[in-house]
Amino acid sequence: MSVAENQRQIFLQLVAALQPHWHTDRGLPERLQRLLARDRRFGSRDRRLYRELVYTVLRFRPWIEPLIESDPEEAVRMTAWLAADTRDTRAFRQAWLTGWPDCPPSLADKARHLGLAERDLLPDWMHEECPAAFTENELECLHRRAPLWLRLQTDTPDAVWAEFAGHDWAYEPSSVLSGAVRLPAEAGAAATNSYFSGAFEVQDLGSQLVLAAHDIRPGEHWLDACAGAGGKSLQLARMVGANGHITATDPRIEALAELKTRAHRAGLTNLTATPKFPDANYDGVLIDAPCSGTGTWRRNPHLKWCTTPESLRQQAERQFEILQAHAPAVRPGGRLIYATCSLNRTENEAVISRFLTLHPEFSAVPPIRNFGFTATPAGLTIMPARHDTDGFFTSCLQRA
Repeated sequence: MSVAENQRQIFLQLVAALQPHWHTDRGLPERLQRLLARDRRFGSRDRRLYRELVYTVLRFRPWIEPLIESDPEEAVRMTAWLAADTRDTRAFRQAWLTGWPDCPPSLADKARHLGLAERDLLPDWMHEECPAAFTENELECLHRRAPLWLRLQTDTPDAVWAEFAGHDWAYEPSSVLSGAVRLPAEAGAAATNSYFSGAFEVQDLGSQLVLAAHDIRPGEHWLDACAGAGGKSLQLARMVGANGHITATDPRIEALAELKTRAHRAGLTNLTATPKFPDANYDGVLIDAPCSGTGTWRRNPHLKWCTTPESLRQQAERQFEILQAHAPAVRPGGRLIYATCSLNRTENEAVISRFLTLHPEFSAVPPIRNFGFTATPAGLTIMPARHDTDGFFTSCLQRA
């Protein structure tokens, strides 16, 4: 059996093992990782190949899935054609694309060549939740690999640039936010000396824009109430400076342990991580709420197929409860910042509207920076295409 034929069989076996879980498992990447880890024949390059092929199926599932049963070999060829051309996929693509034209860069041209529709790649319910996602630019962005974005934690990055150059990585500072840097998706930035010395953190530009949109001042004390592993906590700590302080809370002990490691690596001493919600009044409270993750679909394409209108409603109820629980921690005149990595009205504008109706002591405050987007009275939606980011929503509410 040739190498290409063996890879075809393994790929189809992986797809068959994952298919029953597409509609239910938000942890599908971990399931795939376990499947790959079981076979000791797979080296790191093999794992990257099969991961990219499976992710391609998930991105373009409505186009590819009908062929998996009716014509598996054609499904393999279409997957190879649509997959990113990387060092790990190149040999596979060359083996299976004999006679196929080069894959055009634009999604619209891909659809025309295949005689398929771009809008079929998103769930029907998304039309009502986020019509903007179906514009040509947004569809294009949601169906290509996400780049790697970094947030510098040093004011003298020359050593960082030198290390990137040594790896032959093309880096590009953001044109809209100082300190944000773009790298190719395949760059192994988290394995560099600069990363381990705390010179930068991996953080999507969209995530960085959420806080940069608001008036966060040096010397302030903030509560990050859904801190997780602390990407925004670390950014907040730099924004408030040495005279300010961040209290980061999360019920997951393992997430807080990771946050403490990252804060130590960054040399931050103005951040406290605790599983308990402190009883205090803060200049600001950040609610980076658990959400559906629809803004991260290009990074997590499996979420397209296990998210439903009902799951959105459940998330929105949870988000509203989190807002209610933490609003009293905002001092008079202080601010409550709400954020999600969702593009859905149900989790965003509707949650804010409901909260403001029940809490007249809070009022929406416009962002101080829009980054080219149009804010609504409820907040600011960061769509992916404009700055090549994940999608986010953020709203700032000020207490009287």
